[in-house]
Amino acid sequence: MNILLLGGGGREHALAWKMKQSPLCQQLFIAPGNGGTGSFGTNVPIGVNDFAAIEKFVATNHIDLIVVGPEDPLVNGVYDYFTAKGVAVIGPSKEAAQLEGSKAFSKKFMQRQQIPTAAYAEFTADNFEDGKAYLAQHSLPIVLKADGLAAGKGVVICSTHEEAQQVFAEMILNKQFGEASSRVVVEQFLSGIEISVFVLTDGKDYKIIGHAKDYKRIGVGDTGLNTGGMGCVSPVPFADDVFMQKVIDRIIEPTIHGFAKEGLVYKGFVFFGLINVEGEPYVIEYNCRMGDPETEVVVPRLQSDLVELFVQLNNGSLANATVAIDERAAATVMAVSGGYPGDYLKGKTMQLPATLPADTMLFHAGTQLTKDGTLVTSGGRVITATSLAPTIQQAAAQAKACIAQVQFEGMYFRNDIGYEFE
Repeated sequence: MNILLLGGGGREHALAWKMKQSPLCQQLFIAPGNGGTGSFGTNVPIGVNDFAAIEKFVATNHIDLIVVGPEDPLVNGVYDYFTAKGVAVIGPSKEAAQLEGSKAFSKKFMQRQQIPTAAYAEFTADNFEDGKAYLAQHSLPIVLKADGLAAGKGVVICSTHEEAQQVFAEMILNKQFGEASSRVVVEQFLSGIEISVFVLTDGKDYKIIGHAKDYKRIGVGDTGLNTGGMGCVSPVPFADDVFMQKVIDRIIEPTIHGFAKEGLVYKGFVFFGLINVEGEPYVIEYNCRMGDPETEVVVPRLQSDLVELFVQLNNGSLANATVAIDERAAATVMAVSGGYPGDYLKGKTMQLPATLPADTMLFHAGTQLTKDGTLVTSGGRVITATSLAPTIQQAAAQAKACIAQVQFEGMYFRNDIGYEFE
């Protein structure tokens, strides 16, 4: 089959790498792709939200399946647009994608399905003064979230009431995140360790394909500003059979059953952003696609044919699918541009290792090839090294050794990914 993968980050490079291994994948196209994805398919200079251009390309190249990497096109209705034209899409409908596109929508869904999550309230400019009063009496710390998509930057944890009031005003009155923060969700702070669990679902049945823990902060020891993710490990040691059974019983199955009960059309990935509070799982957020850099550790551990799973998802036989996962650990370490997550440098020439050790992969994120074939940086998060090994410590050490051989001006990476599991 001919497959079109939408996106151009590390997640998409890992998905392309995996899908190209399937005997079911005849031609693979990536739109727009990056400096590494061309090794596994053909990069196409089309934006992920340019549905008209995508439609023309799909027709011309006889595309059988569209796999959606990032969240924007899902929230914008890419599933509805192309399934109406007879093309299979891996992703939820526009309505179901509100689980990621609107924090308030997802909170109400969890309440209806009795899924454990933090207590919350929501406010807009219309009840701004009520929001200020609510914050004034709220216990500390306070979590404020822009309701809509804010590129992973719309969540602020405030340690004082003064800070909370300032952030609240900045989001709603000053439109810090544009329309995304016209509505703000105020949440109870939950203290614990975060974990992400990933499933594939056809809206009725599901299969768990892995779990991971990522590292958002820019600095060593989880300090400094939040980023899109500086690294990741899988599996997460505390996610034993007892904990995962709680996740299945209290969160995954009520979510999937909720899709069916509420008529939400969903044929794709569900990313459960969870927190372990003294052994009890709570949902922090839903995402409607794979994470980045979580994909870079989950997909290499997935031994099953990913394209075959997509086919089973689409033809209603997902319940009969078998999912095999490598028992080894995976760790990924992200190299970023100087200045990231603030203003950062672009267009810096890159040098990659001539050879890679066994069980180690480089997944490009913010890279591109110039017209003369030179590899240069094009984003904040540039490239990630992923390694498989018997333990997290060994995998992390191998990944760090590999990424240290990558060279470009201003390059930085965290050398402590997986530190708390040593």
